[in-house]
Amino acid sequence: MSAIPVVLAGARGHGRWHLENIRRLQATGLVTLAGVCELKPLTDKELEGFGTPEQSPDFAALLDSTGAGIAVICTPIPTHTDLALTAAERGVHVLLEKPPAPSYAEFRRMADGVSAAGVHCQIGFQSMGSHALEAVRELIATGAIGEVTGIGGAGAWVRDEAYFRRAPWAGRRRIGGTDVVDGVLTNPLAHAVATALALDGSSRAEDIGTIEAELFRANDIEADDTSCVRITTRRGTPVVISVTLCAAAPDEPYLLVHGTRGRITFWYKDDRILVQRAGQGPEESVHGRTDLLENLVAHLAGEADLLVTPDLTGAFMRVVETVRTAPEPAAIPADAWSESTDANGVRRRTVHGIDGLVAAGADTLTLFSELGVPWALPSEVHSS
Repeated sequence: MSAIPVVLAGARGHGRWHLENIRRLQATGLVTLAGVCELKPLTDKELEGFGTPEQSPDFAALLDSTGAGIAVICTPIPTHTDLALTAAERGVHVLLEKPPAPSYAEFRRMADGVSAAGVHCQIGFQSMGSHALEAVRELIATGAIGEVTGIGGAGAWVRDEAYFRRAPWAGRRRIGGTDVVDGVLTNPLAHAVATALALDGSSRAEDIGTIEAELFRANDIEADDTSCVRITTRRGTPVVISVTLCAAAPDEPYLLVHGTRGRITFWYKDDRILVQRAGQGPEESVHGRTDLLENLVAHLAGEADLLVTPDLTGAFMRVVETVRTAPEPAAIPADAWSESTDANGVRRRTVHGIDGLVAAGADTLTLFSELGVPWALPSEVHSS
């Protein structure tokens, strides 16, 4: 199979990761960077080793002129649906960065349009390529920790003030009449939500029963930066995810599968799991990972199943829709957070005690309001 020509839409910011991944796969002969769609062209230094791929701010024209076989789309969230459909209409397969869309209606328009065009679409939840995911599923299926009683998730990240100014849509719920939904649950720590649902076998939209969300913000933004959600799946599993961008210290996000005879901790960025069972010593293991662009190439060659189809993100998009339609995130009172400035003049806000709170939420499967947090009143719970 000859190298597949790829067009990358959005090559800066997080798009740099995709650019380097394409560089890696080009060296193996699987793909070649045929074009880059950016408002400001990449420099020769940024494209070192790629030859002379075409560059244009016109995505459709670039797809046509390069004969692209795959489009990697890493652009602002509100543009995802239209760009994916632009590619699909031309028979170009798609790797679409998460979240796939800012609303459930836009998600369905994208997923239905891609399906009707007969092209393949992979959604960029990289954690779904972790071989640890299947290892945890196997442990659950074989009863290693007994009956699953719930799945928790904790994410304690640190983001400075500049993070919320990285783009015009950063930290926004909407711009004019256009949905954005750039909150902590739906974008930076979206993997925690989607991966937890995948562990439960509840990735499709119809797998979701009820959703309760508590959305807060310490920073001066529209969207949420400190939030939790409880999803009750049709299987009856409570899935509680507690996350923040205002931690005292950054930590690797993780999921906890609670069972009647033990529990499994899954650090999904590290592909690492820890099994703890009564009467046995802890068992830790690190697993490999399949790259999603590589998987899409293998799928097109008939060598592998696609790992993250749009339908397998339907449940996550139900959560996005709940966040989108919820009341505006509640401002955390000023006496509950502090602001600091480092030696480089970088400012950030830290919510007091939030590192322990997100861990407690995952450990006890409870929402902030149920943990007795003064600024998280029960009235802040939004259900759907």
